[in-house]
Amino acid sequence: MSRLNDLLRRLENSDPALAKDLRREVDALSGRRAFGLNFERHVPEAVELPGRPVRRGDKVRILPPRGSKAGGDARLWRVLAIAKETAGARTASLQLLGDVDETAEVLLDDLVVVAEFRDPIYPGLVSTGKVERGGDKPYHAVINAENYHALQTLLFTHRAKVDAIYIDPPYNTGAKDWKYNNDYVEGEDLYRHSKWLAFMERRLKLAKELLNPQDSVLIVTIDEKERNRLGLLLEQVFAGVPTQMITTVINPKGASLGRDFARVDEQIFVLYFGTAGVQAEVRDMLDENKNESADTSVKWSSLIRGGAQGIRTDSPGAYYPVFVNPARNVIHSFGASLPWDAHQKDIAAPPETVAVWPPRHPSGVEGRWGIGPDKAAELYSLGALRLGKVDVVRGKFPMSYLSSGIMTRVASGEILTEGRRADGTLVVRYADNTKVTQPKTVWKMQGHNAGEYGSKLVSTLLPGRKFPFPKALYAVEDALGFFVRNKPDATVVDFFAGSGTTAHAVMRLNRQDGGQRRSISVTNNEVSAEEQKRLRAEGFRPGDSEWDRWGICDYITKPRVAAAITGRMPNGDPIKGDYKFTDEFPMADGFEENVEFFTLTYEAPLRVSSNREFSKIAPLLWLRAGSEGRRIDEVSSGWDVADTYGVLADLNHSEAFVEAVVAKERLNIAFIVTDEDRLFEAIARELPGHVEPVRLYEAYLHNFEIETGRSAL
Repeated sequence: MSRLNDLLRRLENSDPALAKDLRREVDALSGRRAFGLNFERHVPEAVELPGRPVRRGDKVRILPPRGSKAGGDARLWRVLAIAKETAGARTASLQLLGDVDETAEVLLDDLVVVAEFRDPIYPGLVSTGKVERGGDKPYHAVINAENYHALQTLLFTHRAKVDAIYIDPPYNTGAKDWKYNNDYVEGEDLYRHSKWLAFMERRLKLAKELLNPQDSVLIVTIDEKERNRLGLLLEQVFAGVPTQMITTVINPKGASLGRDFARVDEQIFVLYFGTAGVQAEVRDMLDENKNESADTSVKWSSLIRGGAQGIRTDSPGAYYPVFVNPARNVIHSFGASLPWDAHQKDIAAPPETVAVWPPRHPSGVEGRWGIGPDKAAELYSLGALRLGKVDVVRGKFPMSYLSSGIMTRVASGEILTEGRRADGTLVVRYADNTKVTQPKTVWKMQGHNAGEYGSKLVSTLLPGRKFPFPKALYAVEDALGFFVRNKPDATVVDFFAGSGTTAHAVMRLNRQDGGQRRSISVTNNEVSAEEQKRLRAEGFRPGDSEWDRWGICDYITKPRVAAAITGRMPNGDPIKGDYKFTDEFPMADGFEENVEFFTLTYEAPLRVSSNREFSKIAPLLWLRAGSEGRRIDEVSSGWDVADTYGVLADLNHSEAFVEAVVAKERLNIAFIVTDEDRLFEAIARELPGHVEPVRLYEAYLHNFEIETGRSAL
């Protein structure tokens, strides 16, 4: 290495640019592992941004002429200047990037902006529609974007807040199932495995920071083509994280592989972060007709909300007193949620009772109950909430309840009621054929058939439209259910969303127990290879409306999610057929859910920092605050306060802003637009303790500037 360093220092005097490039490669080689998974990380990826206006200083590619079958100019150029419009057209002056000194004058319409992954991005979101059937429930989000940039964006909105990530990445079959640097990776590509690993590593490193380190799960599906490499990559990126591999049957008929055994399965890697663990099931997942446990007891959930989300700020409405009569060892009643500006001592307990409040969270902050006061009162009246043995001296008031999922099974007869205890609470047990067991690592479930409940289901929702190899809806539902059934407010991310199965599965889980889980689905708008040939021959390019309408996001993902919610196909007709297995009902009923569709944009940092692109940043603030309630889309009055967050754009209105924030019980985050540290800190001190102050646009810009360094890996 010392000799190489000497040579590099000499080269820096004659050719600094070449020396810098060589230094980067040498550093990469010297950083290689002596053992483990070694692979070429290749040039950082680049993504074309059709539709993004060309600006001075942009990196661009020159497109082939319309109607041409040629691949175009793959080289990168820098835009030096943009001429004024002449004869209805505008041109740009370009300089070739690299060692060759070459310039060109090209029509603006023949250029496409390119973002290399080593370059900083400043993203925004533009709404492209929504479906609202869920009342005040949180919104699911579907984002049309290159998923690496979408992950960077989510680090601003959801860093360490995601409960589950489920991804079905490209399997690298060699059959044009994915692209690297805008080119399909074919089976003959000698570097296709290392390109795939570089592609996955960059995304997994970002995904790691989205997951809640205290309690979350990463689920990745794969088949034999990259299974072993993926296993080693996961071990390196997530060193020390407990991991299991599940084998699941997705094609009982088997896929013929010539002289080999017919393949019926694929694999699922499950990574457990913090306290995450598998929830016991009534199915062992291996044999649908067999149960191996004699235990028919039903789990009662503690009224105390545990886990990372068990703090008051996550659900202020679940912070209320339970009035207990200790002499009779009974619950008298449930008080109202305590406003932020009130104190426990202000609440008078009824005669002969004591007020029992949620205990403090292990982190030291105020905790909360698992359900709100109205729901608690309802369950108590049904005998589904009970009080254990009270110990006033030790401050023990154990309370537990039957979750919404359990009560659904009670209503269906899957869980039997055998009377009531002396205190009036239900005596319940599983039917003899629904005994609880620990799920196994080999899954053979009828509902996991990808042909029947993946491809055919998509065709049922979207007649005439096809998507290659969608996941079976019930397979994704089962995989997620093991980890989020006990988290009714879970956030689930899928950044290889494809046809939208993950969002669909989350909506089904919500229906089963009344949950308010939200999903974030990310997919690009790539057009299939065959469709591209036809469109290019007809003179269309990416960015043209006629081209984009055939893309994955616009043609499959968005209409599939919309159809699932509304219960209607794109032509307006009711969807035919019923959902199966766990929760059977007509597909035409749809779901009481909300979803909004977005497209990722690329903004100029100076326009952002000067508050001239607030409309593009507004959805990010709303997502960070929980994607529920009204969104603040403009602040022309200087400030605004919505249900869960507020924005102060003009500090002259700080007094009114703070007063409005204090009055909002559920508000948990305040965005303050200022360049002055002192003013920001002064306003932050006036806010209630549970409200997180965030400085705009310093926090936004800093997030994306620090992420740039990862992109060169």
